[in-house]
Amino acid sequence: MKKIGLSIVTLCLLFACTSPKQEQAKAQHYNEPYRPQIHFSPEANWMNDPNGMVYYDGEYHLFYQYYPDSTVWGPMHWGHAVSTDMVQWEHLPIALYPDELGYIFSGSAVIDWNNTTGFQKDGEHPPMVAMFTHHLAEGEKAGRDDYQVQSLAYSLDKGRTWAKYEGNPVIPNPGIKDFRDPKAFWHEETQRWIVIFAALDRVRIYSSANLIDWTFESSFGETYGGHGGVWECPDLFKLKAEGTDEEKWVMLLSINPGGANGGSATQYFIGDFDGHSFTAEQPEEAIKWLDHGKDNYAGVTWADIPETDGRRLFIGWMSNWEYGQVVPTEKWRSAMTLPRSLHLIKKENDYVVASRPVKELESIEEKTVQILENNTVVAEEVETLGIPIKTEVVFDLKNATADKFGVELINGLGEKYLIGYDRAREQFFSDRTASGKTDFEKRFAKNLHPSPYSTNADDLKLTIYIDKSSVEVFVNDGEFVMTNLVFPNEDFNQAAIFMTGGDITVKSLSNTKLKSIW
Repeated sequence: MKKIGLSIVTLCLLFACTSPKQEQAKAQHYNEPYRPQIHFSPEANWMNDPNGMVYYDGEYHLFYQYYPDSTVWGPMHWGHAVSTDMVQWEHLPIALYPDELGYIFSGSAVIDWNNTTGFQKDGEHPPMVAMFTHHLAEGEKAGRDDYQVQSLAYSLDKGRTWAKYEGNPVIPNPGIKDFRDPKAFWHEETQRWIVIFAALDRVRIYSSANLIDWTFESSFGETYGGHGGVWECPDLFKLKAEGTDEEKWVMLLSINPGGANGGSATQYFIGDFDGHSFTAEQPEEAIKWLDHGKDNYAGVTWADIPETDGRRLFIGWMSNWEYGQVVPTEKWRSAMTLPRSLHLIKKENDYVVASRPVKELESIEEKTVQILENNTVVAEEVETLGIPIKTEVVFDLKNATADKFGVELINGLGEKYLIGYDRAREQFFSDRTASGKTDFEKRFAKNLHPSPYSTNADDLKLTIYIDKSSVEVFVNDGEFVMTNLVFPNEDFNQAAIFMTGGDITVKSLSNTKLKSIW
């Protein structure tokens, strides 16, 4: 296997603080082993699914499944953070606590602009309404099937304080064991609220005039998609196909287990929604994966993004239930993926949902160094790689003779992580078997993770975001994405282009150092 050795720019962590002592304390807190520097993570303890994502008055709200008393899953709360750019976050107090109806499982939030709920009295702000699953652990232990119901909470002060609706639950359980994760949105055509949530291995869709009184409309999924595990965290929204006037409805659906690479993953369906039922255009057996790595799960999109913005914005839980509770972090567990915008693109005779890092990430970019142009070294003196960093590499597919090629991240201990493309099989693969700490769970580094990807393009562009414990790869403007955790015993400080069975031309390779968000 041939390699082109490359050195990559170093990164100094920068913290915006008010005093040297505060700066030092914050730097120490957010510089623990494997602590992400460009991804959201909790200050301490356990986190999983993103919840209640809504935009209001200049703030992106991120709620999340949170257990404040341990670094493993426990009685679920809603943690809370806000941001003006989805990049730098302010931690806020816990928003929702368990109560007599149960734990606070996943859900969504919307702005009730017209006060259809009647929750707004004399307040200045319209109600921010959270719809979530109450999970009664005692009912589950007793073997009942009705231990999950859908409930409401609301805030009249921009999400700072919350009150639970006195009439909870608003959707009682009809006798379905897994009955959870409501995603609510306003459907303009029918002038009604719609909620979609998971019900065992399919979704159920309800409608309402006021977010309180709900009517069952339809179900979807019994014969569609993957059914290797429980369905969770659905989402339903409309996207316009780029470069056309066509609009399609997209349904996201997380499944665990049953992912293509094992454990947790998110599939999606493309079709039409008329306010009552969803009709898929793809064949029943077709499975489309939003991310082809192991570590992007339960992601949903932000509600109430202004029309002047127009993007469909997404974030996911960057982990996998196969090993999420045993990854080698100490004071905290789990992070979110980078925020992404979702785009519908027409590829040959099919539609693909592309994921692209949000433009706001440019705010943490610092110096960019061009390393290679047409396989010629451009930078004369370049220091070793510092984390976090963004690497962009463009391969010449048109003239390639190599059967396999890609990027290998390496550290001084000889640990490595491989990102490669197999031209003959038309598939990407990644390999973390020698990436550092892997023995905390036998499935974490189990063999390669091949995923099909074909393209007629002359070039193959990889945009790679490397953080302390994760690598996110966006191929050809997000047509294909791989998100994977890694736990090297020291930071990866070198990269190499590898190839087998022939040659590959690197048209360009650049590296941009990134500031810490903390």
